[in-house]
Amino acid sequence: MRTILITDARRYGRERTLDVVHLALEAGIEAVQVCEKAWVARQLLGFVVEILSLAEGYGARVLVNDRLDIALGTGAHGVHLDDEALHPEAARELARRLAREDFLIGVLVHDRADVARASAGTADYALFGPVYSTPDADEFGPPLGVKALQVVCADRWVPVLAVGGITPENIPEVLEAGAAGVAITRAVFEADDPGAVARRCVEAAGSNPSRISD
Repeated sequence: MRTILITDARRYGRERTLDVVHLALEAGIEAVQVCEKAWVARQLLGFVVEILSLAEGYGARVLVNDRLDIALGTGAHGVHLDDEALHPEAARELARRLAREDFLIGVLVHDRADVARASAGTADYALFGPVYSTPDADEFGPPLGVKALQVVCADRWVPVLAVGGITPENIPEVLEAGAAGVAITRAVFEADDPGAVARRCVEAAGSNPSRISD
């Protein structure tokens, strides 16, 4: 899993988000992370089911941000846990109780200590960022940068994917720094031709031999 498309229907609208997800899946994006934190459970559940229906035809995975209950209830392939969400070890135990041994658990990390905790907590992968400047994160401080990405990737406790300001042009740089893949939002959703940009992202990430196991 080297390319993840992160949704933001609050910004781009529900129907446009579904359209762009479809185009990105056609282009070869390997996973969709449903990140709709402001939605109530019923609204989110229906949206995840629609994304799953789209992804099924392409063999892509669907991850749900924070809401383990919805991820497990809809049959999604995994959950992505942000800073204040459930600990990954607890999420893993709940998934095992429901016989979901192949359930993916991802976490957000900002430094080596976070990556070490992710590994100890049985996370399958980590998103590190923001690597580059991005409007959503700039209010919290400067981007962490490629050198910091290189540091967190060096120990290889878990596969680390770069997030934050990712574009087709800078994907080679983050892969060279050791990233196992990338997570993208704006570059695809704000493109005049989202499918073409998604395809360029997939192609740029395709040469990286490191990946989360299928």
